[in-house]
Amino acid sequence: MPSFFIDRPIFAWVVALFICLVGAISIPLLAVAQYPIIAPPSILISTSYPGASPENLYNSVTRLIEEELNGAANILNFESTSDSLGQVEIIANFKPGTDTSQASVEVQNRLKRVEARLPRAVIQQGILVEEASSAVLQIITLNSTDGSLDEVGLGDFMIRNVLGEVRRIPGVGRATLYSTERSLRIWIDPAKLVGYGLSADDVNKAITAQNAQVASGSIGAEPSTDMQKISAQVLVKGQLSSPDEFGAIILRANPDGSTVRLRDVARIEIGGLSYQFNTRLNGKPTAGLSVLLSPKGNALATASAVEAKMKELSRFFPANIGYEIPYNITPVVKASIEKVLMTLVEAVVLVFIVMFLFLQNIRYTIIPTIVVPVALLGTCATLMVVGFSINMLTMFGMVLAVGILVDDAIVVVENVERIMAEEGLPPKEATKKAMSQITGAIIGITLVLMAVFVPMAFFPGSVGIIYRQFSVTMVAAIAFSALLALSLTPALCATLLKPVEKGHGHARRGVFGWFNRVLDSSRAGYVSTVQAGLKRTGRLMLIYLVLFAGVAYGFVRLPGGFLPVDDQGFITTDVQTPSESSYARTEAAVEQVEKYLKTRAGIENVTFLTGFSFLGQGMNTAQAFITLKDWSERGPKDSAAAIVADINRDLSSSIRDARISALQPPPIDNLGNSSGFSFRLEDRGQKGYAALIAASDRLIAEANASAVLQKVYVEGLPPAPQVNLMIDREKAGAFGLTFEDINNTISTNLGSNYINDFPNRGRMQRVIVQADKTSRMNADDILNYNVKNSRGQLVPFSAFATIEWSKGPTQIAGFNYYPAVRISGEARPGFTSGDAIAEMERLADKLPRGFGYEWTGQSLQEKLSGSQAPFLLALSVLVVFLLLAALYESWTIPLAVLLTIPLGILGAVVAATMRGLSNDVYFTVGLITIIGLAAKDAILIIEFAKDLRAQGKPLVEATIEACSLRFRPILMTGLAFVCGVLPMAIATGAGGASQQALGTSVMGGMIAVVILALLLVPVFFVSVQRVLAGDRERAPEQGAVHSPSAPAKGGALNGHGRA
Repeated sequence: MPSFFIDRPIFAWVVALFICLVGAISIPLLAVAQYPIIAPPSILISTSYPGASPENLYNSVTRLIEEELNGAANILNFESTSDSLGQVEIIANFKPGTDTSQASVEVQNRLKRVEARLPRAVIQQGILVEEASSAVLQIITLNSTDGSLDEVGLGDFMIRNVLGEVRRIPGVGRATLYSTERSLRIWIDPAKLVGYGLSADDVNKAITAQNAQVASGSIGAEPSTDMQKISAQVLVKGQLSSPDEFGAIILRANPDGSTVRLRDVARIEIGGLSYQFNTRLNGKPTAGLSVLLSPKGNALATASAVEAKMKELSRFFPANIGYEIPYNITPVVKASIEKVLMTLVEAVVLVFIVMFLFLQNIRYTIIPTIVVPVALLGTCATLMVVGFSINMLTMFGMVLAVGILVDDAIVVVENVERIMAEEGLPPKEATKKAMSQITGAIIGITLVLMAVFVPMAFFPGSVGIIYRQFSVTMVAAIAFSALLALSLTPALCATLLKPVEKGHGHARRGVFGWFNRVLDSSRAGYVSTVQAGLKRTGRLMLIYLVLFAGVAYGFVRLPGGFLPVDDQGFITTDVQTPSESSYARTEAAVEQVEKYLKTRAGIENVTFLTGFSFLGQGMNTAQAFITLKDWSERGPKDSAAAIVADINRDLSSSIRDARISALQPPPIDNLGNSSGFSFRLEDRGQKGYAALIAASDRLIAEANASAVLQKVYVEGLPPAPQVNLMIDREKAGAFGLTFEDINNTISTNLGSNYINDFPNRGRMQRVIVQADKTSRMNADDILNYNVKNSRGQLVPFSAFATIEWSKGPTQIAGFNYYPAVRISGEARPGFTSGDAIAEMERLADKLPRGFGYEWTGQSLQEKLSGSQAPFLLALSVLVVFLLLAALYESWTIPLAVLLTIPLGILGAVVAATMRGLSNDVYFTVGLITIIGLAAKDAILIIEFAKDLRAQGKPLVEATIEACSLRFRPILMTGLAFVCGVLPMAIATGAGGASQQALGTSVMGGMIAVVILALLLVPVFFVSVQRVLAGDRERAPEQGAVHSPSAPAKGGALNGHGRA
């Protein structure tokens, strides 16, 4: 193969240019994302049961649906929330790779089987089944530039002109309005109703009767007489359209001709449909719209489409309405990818400098450098074919590959240069001879490196998705590197290199001369050290065993983790006032938080949603979405972690009337709401809600007192005061009251009653009846409400009902069919998420019998990745061993190679420990990379020593000569790789933590491999040959078979070359 391309260099260029062309075409077609879709696919089931308490809702609706979900195909877990607003949400998570369309169909089929057992009100409301949307992608706000519009006016404009347009954008999973549209609000006065002898139900009936669409027909419609000449539509104004017209509704006509109208007993206005939410941007009222990404949507593409749509829509906005997108999670995607691209460029430049320093010829250096962009473009083409995206993981793979890509090309260039210098051959002939010697070695090393990464591609689950990104990227890059080393590189050597005189050597003057003298001196010292070491192989093997034990100890002691927490440029802050708090009390706490955030450096925008939080919805909750300034404008003191720590410390001490919790987002969307752990405490022994809450309170108290954990809390709303209306059914019956009449009166006065619709500027909007605010301030107000009985008499609630106060749940959670409490928290500084998981498990095991626990979200994936990592490492080592055994037809040589691997692991463990990093997914990927690189460097010495031994040289002499000849190339390739990953190890800013986690382990491992392997590989080879192969310095018999991958006699490289 190489001879073909040497004779036809244009053909080699065409192949390389074709790879570049396909790769260049692929790049704009590849989606760009921070991470691939890693979270398990999820199906959301939602419904409502108006008026039901959380307990009734959980028992009569949620449990029945959960019972049907239990055992669904490929289901991973499911959790539910039943709240005091009558809302039920169940999220079913399925195993990665599950077709969500099929999963959705199965869920719907299972719901059909349970519908007959559900309350009629739930069936009327409907059960929605949809793919669960991702995290909040953006928040859009509208503001009144001149102050002429309030929040209701802005919300109404948004729902008319923005909401529908945004929902139709491809990639948008859900768009939720955190404001309200207009409605016609009828605020009744219960006291006035009693004065006129009327009830709330009379008001409802009158509005229903007098605000109705009338289908009046037409005159002259067929069939008609022959004399009919015209036809016309008859119009009757049935629907009312203004507060004045509604105020004129007649509630009762008296015998004396007088009337009681709606305006006599109620205040009527165009108000808000709901007053549940309120949005503020940097302390100013606004209307807010959250945009959630669909499960399969691309964040960058969707966010760009939303921005373009808003820009288009804004051209039609009135002059007094403006818009902003103060919260947007996509800048971190762009910044992270740009940062990794910069790291990639820096890696290429550093590798070029190292190669030039060692090769000392610009032509020799350019040839391996050309391989890098060609191989990377080929890798991009491969990513497109397999359906991957340009993301952090694939880009990390490319950065790691840079130091490997040039390796095969360096092998070719060095061997060609050696033959030209030693034998005086012209470039073309020297290239042909060089390729005949090293083609087998290139193929062998390539197969070993590829074999290391292939097992990663077949691991299941979410962690397997991460491994697969690295595996495909690395295997593709290595394969293209080998292809180019056998095609383009020899063609370039034959055409670009200039002939040199026989006996030509390295420079002895100038910078290069100084470098060569230092290197030669180092090599002489190294050879002397090896000679001394080979006389003490037993002692060195004992030292190795001690190092091996240290590796095992350090690896086990290294705390676990899933993925590092990066500064993503935004954080969230949850505000929760006491459960009995009013909306005004929560707003006061929000204003205090806003005041603090305005003075905190590093913050760009603060968007507050009052009435909503990730923990639940209610008057005592609020959620802040905080956008930070660009990474270039923030130093370490203004990092996301530092700002979160300051908020939690300062506000927890200064705001006593609320619990403030600032959080960093998780590394992966849909794996929790924050970067901490996700723990589910379950009532498996039917202990009851009170016992479950008591157990969770005990667990949380112990966790917050632990030296390992902090900010441990219930991820939900706490129990709240409840007013129990105790109705004496016998007394109510004696008064001639029905339970339906009583319920209608309560729901109208307190909960509001949707009657029908009215036309308002081209949109049908709701008519809502509710008691005015002064008539529903206290529990005693309920006893003053009146119900009209069957005889037309008003009966006050005080005649048949009493009030009792209690405290009960505002929401009930479930997990995998068990009542559960969702608990979140994080590790204290100096500890990792793995430490936090272990500590929570230790504390939970001390709870009474009947309580169990499970992990979910990021914590579950961390547990799974921790159990898979040792198996993955062992499988990679086994694959390398078997492949080497097949290549060398020997069981002993692979063993000598594998003994090098713990040296690399030692370097990675030491580096991670020194920087306080954890044993996470990136660390595992780094170890697998080190396995391949350690094996490669060991092969470079052992293969050559084996060949010299086959030529008749004694074992020790052959080993020492191999070490001498391999010293320079091993040092060069090792230093090139270390410099290639150095920018990653010291990265900061967007994605910096992830780059550091991967770069540190790989760089530490490679440094250890270069230093320790150079010293110990000869010891391994000699020891294995003596002990297992029975080689006692005997030269092989005549006719011994040479390794097919090793150069023949005379094919050895000079002091700076290699086979």
